[in-house]
Amino acid sequence: MEDQYRIIETETELADLVTELESVPVFAVDLEADSMHHFKEKVCLLQLATSRISVLIDPLVMSDLSALRPAFANPKIKKVFHGADYDVRSLYRDFEIDVHHLFDTQLASMFLGIRETGLDAVLQNRFDVKLDKKFQRKDWSVRPLPAEMLAYAAKDAIYLVRLAEELETELTAKSRLFWVEEECALLSRVRPPENNGNPLFLKSKGAGKLKRIELAVLEELLKLRRTIASRKDRPLFKVFGNGSLIKIATRGPRTLNSLERLRELSPRQVAMHGKDVITAVKKGFEVPPDKLPTYPRKKAPQLPPQVPDRIQALKGWRDRRAAELELDPPLLLTKAQLTAVATDCPRSIKAVNALPDLKNWQKKEFGREIAGILKKAK
Repeated sequence: MEDQYRIIETETELADLVTELESVPVFAVDLEADSMHHFKEKVCLLQLATSRISVLIDPLVMSDLSALRPAFANPKIKKVFHGADYDVRSLYRDFEIDVHHLFDTQLASMFLGIRETGLDAVLQNRFDVKLDKKFQRKDWSVRPLPAEMLAYAAKDAIYLVRLAEELETELTAKSRLFWVEEECALLSRVRPPENNGNPLFLKSKGAGKLKRIELAVLEELLKLRRTIASRKDRPLFKVFGNGSLIKIATRGPRTLNSLERLRELSPRQVAMHGKDVITAVKKGFEVPPDKLPTYPRKKAPQLPPQVPDRIQALKGWRDRRAAELELDPPLLLTKAQLTAVATDCPRSIKAVNALPDLKNWQKKEFGREIAGILKKAK
């Protein structure tokens, strides 16, 4: 089936596919998008595969994929992804497709202690299949897509059903399948971020170190970048790099010569957008003192003096257990969970089960151990 796939481009073909999907217990899902090439990213190709068929759905040819929603929402049909977070968000954003009964083979690999969990590494180690990633960063919105790109896309999904079967068997043998199932259920609920009107600098790495006036300048620069990117239909990073805008905001050049001397923008960028950049910088400096933005900072809660000792006791236990299980320690308990549990200090299984910060699999598998550690702690 590796080189055999069909392309879905009509409503009739899609309806036939949905009928096929309704008769299978599991199908695999992958997608290709154009986030590296356009201002507003979109799904450009959707790949589905069962043990018998491999199909490519072109949403740029037929944008209405609502017929797929029941199959994706059906809890009796397992949907296999590898690294599902981005795909789940994208499917909901573009098509309002809600995924139920998700199984993520990357998560499964992590909970089996596999260190290299990229799809190419997993398939090569499992099935001696080598994926050619040369098309990964291509612009998938271009039409027509070359035959070799279509074949590449189809290949990403066709091994996932078989991979999921093997991983489930191994997870069951280690009594970890229900760990992954709960993690996958939580993963299926992720959604794309909402545009809530917050300042753009909140999503700009390094902005938290800036002074208030520099934040005002940075916000104007980020608005300018967004305007240019939207007009040119280019991703933000291809207009100006984030680091360059941070440096310009801190140095505050008021003339083209001073902007050029910074060497944060190329001569071409200065020639095309230099005047607009200087205008944005000046506009930021004109913000009145009482209107200057403030970077929101969450104050760390004042912890009782015993909590750090409890954290260390829990961390020591977690790291030992993770080594025994051959797992990455944060899979068992994250840093945030360590702090939350140490603060609440449950000393009985009943108290552990009442904690909102732990997942059910963590409570069931390690609840008694956690309570025992905290009984001995200060």
